[in-house]
Amino acid sequence: MSKLPAGTPKGILLVMTAVVFFSVGDLLAKQLTRDYPIPLIVWARFTFHLLFVIVALGPRHRLALFRTRFPGIQFLRGLMLLFGSIFFITALKYMPLAETTAIAYLAPILVTLMSVVFLKEKVDLGRWIAILCSFVGVLTIIRPGSSVFTWAVLLPIANALAFATYQILTRRIAGLESPYTSILYAGLVGSLLSLATLPDAWTLPKSPVHLLLFLGIGILGSAGHLILIKAYNHAPLSRLAPFSYSQLIWVAIIGYVVFDDFPDAWSLTGIAILLASGIYIAGRARQGDPVQTS
Repeated sequence: MSKLPAGTPKGILLVMTAVVFFSVGDLLAKQLTRDYPIPLIVWARFTFHLLFVIVALGPRHRLALFRTRFPGIQFLRGLMLLFGSIFFITALKYMPLAETTAIAYLAPILVTLMSVVFLKEKVDLGRWIAILCSFVGVLTIIRPGSSVFTWAVLLPIANALAFATYQILTRRIAGLESPYTSILYAGLVGSLLSLATLPDAWTLPKSPVHLLLFLGIGILGSAGHLILIKAYNHAPLSRLAPFSYSQLIWVAIIGYVVFDDFPDAWSLTGIAILLASGIYIAGRARQGDPVQTS
């Protein structure tokens, strides 16, 4: 058995910490959908994300944090992330947490497909089979007769498409732009664009606890992304990616404990198929399959 690079265990721990942050943030967002308009929750998510990044990174990076060589791509990244958040938080209002998150995990699969279409990358037969299996997994979760077989199931699928586009755009500037700048602009674009919805959506928090929930969804999201950057400083993305799927375990536990929602046997089967497909694709990248471009 080959020995893991020295930094890999720490990178794995950081990734698994980040997905806990994301899972708890999604829990808070779902809780808020019971009492507040979705546009307000989306605005809070991006605005407190932005403020946390400025407070955490501003003293060290100062104005360099705002300098970008790719304003157009940064705007499109922020726009896709905003759309994805709208779709995902709306889905949380109408669907169980575990199933919503599982379907949203189509995003890495869609990234592979979009890389073929837009980046002209070559994908081997094994990964094509994994892509097909992932869609079978989604169909197993949303099968007719299930509790999630409603119009709302289109929302996490739309989220996956938006987030996959966001990831493709991020790859275009990877290594050319500071990841901290990219995180800042993701919050900045989302916060500014979602301001347009506030006149109709504005509602003061009903209690100090609710105010903390609004703060939490932004802070946990941005902190999770910063932790991921630290993780990727210790090990390559391809080696750490499979461990991000541990989020599916956390959301299943959270959904059961907090909302008394637990996937049935068929949904668990679909989630397992999605999990296996995503891990296989990430594993193929880890093995160093050459990525050919034409």
